[in-house]
Amino acid sequence: MEKALGDVCYAAVLLPFTEDLKVDESAYRKFLQNFLKNDRFRARGGLCINPEAGEIFTLTREEKRRVLEIAVEENNGAVPLIAGTWALTTAEVVETARDAKALGVDGIFVTPPGGAQDITSCWDADKYPEVWADQIKAQDRAVDLPIITHPVSGSAAPFTPGLPVEATLAICREIPNIVGWKMTYGYEGYRIVGKALRTLPRRVSVMAALASRFHEYRATDLFDGTLSGFWNYGMENMLDHLDAWDQRDLERACRIWQGGLSQLHEYVADMGRLHVRYKVATWLRGLIPNPFMRPPMPAPKKAEIETIYKLLQEAGFSVIDRKDAMRLA
Repeated sequence: MEKALGDVCYAAVLLPFTEDLKVDESAYRKFLQNFLKNDRFRARGGLCINPEAGEIFTLTREEKRRVLEIAVEENNGAVPLIAGTWALTTAEVVETARDAKALGVDGIFVTPPGGAQDITSCWDADKYPEVWADQIKAQDRAVDLPIITHPVSGSAAPFTPGLPVEATLAICREIPNIVGWKMTYGYEGYRIVGKALRTLPRRVSVMAALASRFHEYRATDLFDGTLSGFWNYGMENMLDHLDAWDQRDLERACRIWQGGLSQLHEYVADMGRLHVRYKVATWLRGLIPNPFMRPPMPAPKKAEIETIYKLLQEAGFSVIDRKDAMRLA
């Protein structure tokens, strides 16, 4: 039976740039094939193109369309493919969603608006869910595709940095095309929102994000799929770990988890450096040519490069030559 779109393990695919910070199309095609040539990933995985990890916030509409066009070509229907639609105005968000539908995506990946503090850091999502719901509805009317969300807001603990539970349920009830909710929360917020999603009269998949908690989420049965940038650098061991859980081989799952994988993920999962560290780790694996990001994203610190290099080795991952890593550091 075909898997529900929200029950797929999506990689939030990052985007390699050249040294002058243009999209490196050749490196991107090669990086996509790292996922698509892996039979185990193809069996459970999917691709999320133009997510936050793909630096969508720095891309023009034309760049977003070109990146997605490349991904659709390389994928050629092999795995489910969804596309981010974020833009600074709702009008461009809708046009970006239309671009995605025209290129044949399976669904769209929606992120709350950017801009004034009223709709970002100071947004009270429980009181004013329409700030985001209206924008999702505009996309829904334009393309009528399955929707997976990327909930982020200025919410207080335990829901930081995701949406609080009442806003989550309100938006899911209003928009039937939402099929998956990316779980951007810390552990306690995740459990509250995940359990609440299970009470809805239709299925909205609980989609894990922070791979530093995948072990606990599998143990508590709050894990339908993923939408995670950790796949960019950690695919092989992450597949081993989830396969062990599928086989109910708890001893093997714990051995993989405690054998360096959790320590690596926990270091990467610094929310203030998360996307910087995704790219560093992926570069150190030799999967992209460099870790460069467009400003205002910051450059990696030497200590981050050294620490991630060490943690990758300890987890059993292949890495580039140390001299090449330290030369850039």
